[in-house]
Amino acid sequence: MKVLIIGHGNMGKTYANSFISSRFIKPEDIFVLVRNADFSTIESAIPKANFSNLVSDKIGDFDIVILAVKPQDFTVLAQSIKPYLKDSQIIFSVMAGITLSKLESQLSCSKIVRSMPNIPTQIGMGMTVFTASANVDRKELFIIQNLINTTGKSVYVENEKLIDAATAISGSGPAYVFYFMQSMIKAAVDLGFNESEAELLVNQTFMGSVAIQNSYSLSNEEWIAKVASKGGTTESALRIFEKGSLEKTIVEAVKAANDRALELGS
Repeated sequence: MKVLIIGHGNMGKTYANSFISSRFIKPEDIFVLVRNADFSTIESAIPKANFSNLVSDKIGDFDIVILAVKPQDFTVLAQSIKPYLKDSQIIFSVMAGITLSKLESQLSCSKIVRSMPNIPTQIGMGMTVFTASANVDRKELFIIQNLINTTGKSVYVENEKLIDAATAISGSGPAYVFYFMQSMIKAAVDLGFNESEAELLVNQTFMGSVAIQNSYSLSNEEWIAKVASKGGTTESALRIFEKGSLEKTIVEAVKAANDRALELGS
């Protein structure tokens, strides 16, 4: 199986590195199409000869073509690669907001996979939600999911609208986590810890909390009850969260992100 990755930014590099480190695809079977004409500075296990900045009929030789460019660059890219694509190829998009119908119409291809990864894919801990056009068969979906899973975990959805919802949850989600962590770090510093101590306290608290939640089949409500003893310190903090309608604010924020994702895709 030969794969062409168009774009060598964060996601392009992530997929290339993950395919290689998992031994799912050999380095010599991965090719990369980039804008930059100078490949000498690129550090990769992929042979230098497999990098190119020229669009040619060789694009039609690959089993899977991964579109890892910015959404705003898609229209120009589509015009340049469309003449060389074959209907037998699987087009795998990681571009936010570009729908299956738009990909199909601008590329004149029928086997399309649309995905929404998140930033932890860079360390193999990502969450990706993906969907596909009707012409992608089960065997091909299995191959694609195996490729995606080299970067973490994945969920396949039949309803394309859930890709926009995933953008608001898992796609944007890491920023919400970092925001909450930063707020806790600030609080720790205000209480007397230095910056490095505060970061360690908060980072390890998040890591440990997720790890223990994944280790047992308890709900979040049950875990909260285990930590928040009646009349204790945790209960005092949770009361402030409830007073400020934090849960409602989070739900509204996620819905706002979903609305924006829908706008970008229209």
